[in-house]
Amino acid sequence: MRIETSAGPAEIELDEPGAPAFLLVITHGAGGGVDAKDILAVRDSALEAGGVVARVVQPYRAAGRRAPGNADKQDEAWLELVAALRARYPGLPLVQGGRSNGARVACRTAVAAGARGVIALSFPLHPPGKPEKSRRDELLAPGGIEVVVINGGSDPFGIPDPADTAELVVIPKQPHSFRTGFDTIAATVTPWFARWAHLDD
Repeated sequence: MRIETSAGPAEIELDEPGAPAFLLVITHGAGGGVDAKDILAVRDSALEAGGVVARVVQPYRAAGRRAPGNADKQDEAWLELVAALRARYPGLPLVQGGRSNGARVACRTAVAAGARGVIALSFPLHPPGKPEKSRRDELLAPGGIEVVVINGGSDPFGIPDPADTAELVVIPKQPHSFRTGFDTIAATVTPWFARWAHLDD
């Protein structure tokens, strides 16, 4: 599926359960793709919980670029494609997610998108070796929207403070791109999907 945005077309991989309970829109890191094992672990958990899962290849990646470019334009395109997906699945609660740069996008746009929660995989708290350039404000931006962060214990991009998230899970000895721990990722997000899908019950 392709969705046109102001930054160009985005490509969407859709997985739909029989009776959807919520919509998860999740995306990749700066130079990565939507088949990363941690993203697939989240997708599988969401499907088991009754979610429609849209794995988004953002316009810059669909065009073959590795750098996302201007953050404001990236966020604008994200909100456009999320709006198109919400129109396709009206009435479903929205959950956003992403890994690395995609986690930043999901956090920055959560309020504007009307998300109930955010799954942030390998949130890059700061550039490697530059803790003074913290992106903590992006985690706090969702104000009231629950953000669940899952990072590797050896991530050179840093690990957020537990006080800044609804839940922080650190997988020991894992770098920025997880090599193991996918069962932990699945176990972490599953109860959150159940919660977010039934907040109005």
